[in-house]
Amino acid sequence: MFGLERSGLHEVGCNGREGAVKERTRQNFLLCAMLKDPVQSFPKALSMESLLKNAHRVVVKVGSALVTNDGRGLDIQAIERWATQIAELQKMGREVILVSSGAIAEGVLRLGWEKRPSHVHQLQAAAAVGQMGLVEAYERHFRNHGIGTAQVLLTHQNLTDREQYLNARMTIRELLRLGIVPVINENDTVVTSEIKVGDNDTLGALVTNLVEADVLVILTDQQGLYTADPRKDPEAMFVSVATAGDPVLEKMAGGAASSLSKGGMITKILAAKRAARSGAGTIIASGRETDVLTRLARGELIGTHLRPSSTVLHARKQWIADHLRASGSLVLDEGAAKALVAKHTSLLPVGVIGVKGEFVRGEVVSCLTEDGCEIARGLVNYSSDDASRILRAHTEEIEERLGYMEQPEMIHRDNMVVLAGE
Repeated sequence: MFGLERSGLHEVGCNGREGAVKERTRQNFLLCAMLKDPVQSFPKALSMESLLKNAHRVVVKVGSALVTNDGRGLDIQAIERWATQIAELQKMGREVILVSSGAIAEGVLRLGWEKRPSHVHQLQAAAAVGQMGLVEAYERHFRNHGIGTAQVLLTHQNLTDREQYLNARMTIRELLRLGIVPVINENDTVVTSEIKVGDNDTLGALVTNLVEADVLVILTDQQGLYTADPRKDPEAMFVSVATAGDPVLEKMAGGAASSLSKGGMITKILAAKRAARSGAGTIIASGRETDVLTRLARGELIGTHLRPSSTVLHARKQWIADHLRASGSLVLDEGAAKALVAKHTSLLPVGVIGVKGEFVRGEVVSCLTEDGCEIARGLVNYSSDDASRILRAHTEEIEERLGYMEQPEMIHRDNMVVLAGE
């Protein structure tokens, strides 16, 4: 469901507001008549309140453009503003976790470099140097409000190991109980490309699921999501309200020619989809808006609000879906694929027609249709070698082929997450 408005009308001041709203309403009804997809009318969207108003635990992700001086050094005044707004959220009864970019930009300045390097070890060195300044800046400005801060550096490996994952969750929860604002970033100094989260939008979503937050707020230098680039397309519509994980959003952002695939909008859409699996909504809004966090907390509908669907994964299944990376793939025949999606059944060897990649028992694998579409993922009961030997095997044939039978299922339904239809 979508709430849409004309790109030229989404920023309306007090003067002439009533007339502008009427015009937006008229245009939206015309849009509803033209589109076959279900569209939520703008008057209804206007009456809806911010996802942040009734939220208790919030993850706020602040992008580089909002905390740095054009990518070179920290914007201390901006950091002061974020500390002030988050302090206000705490006064309003919110628990806030901050995911902040800016370490590499600060490192570049401190090292005296003219521009951001491209070599990975130079980037990691800049992150190590800059992280000191980033945390110190937040610590100083939060202290002015009587609030303590804590540095938490995570890697994807921390989130894939179940014991480390649960320990990180309990530590952050304890910090929140103590009234501390955790300042979270990826530990860029030690990660490699194979274990890197990749971007802070994704990290924000993973942290949202980790701590079971109610809302993820992604602050950027853009107003939110549009159906097209409003600078180039006068017919572009601003998306005020939508459902996270709606395939239409990803289609808008997909492809090299899409305006939403530039500027990181696709990562924000996918981050919202991840966060929704634990029941969290996502707000994508401009950090240039005055007092954007406190206004959102009071109920203003600023930016794009991506609401979670009614389907919320159990904590363990959510961990499987979003925190574990697939080591390989199983290709399913049409019947097995349909049964898995429609009935959420266990996957039996008889329905598997192909194995891709190398994996061991207990690792996560993707379940693919014959045309390569991922419909599920789960913890596999057989290694890739053994899985290849029992393709299309009925249960009574497994032991004949392998000399043993670990489990009758290739993947048990309790260890599987169906992704199709999200």
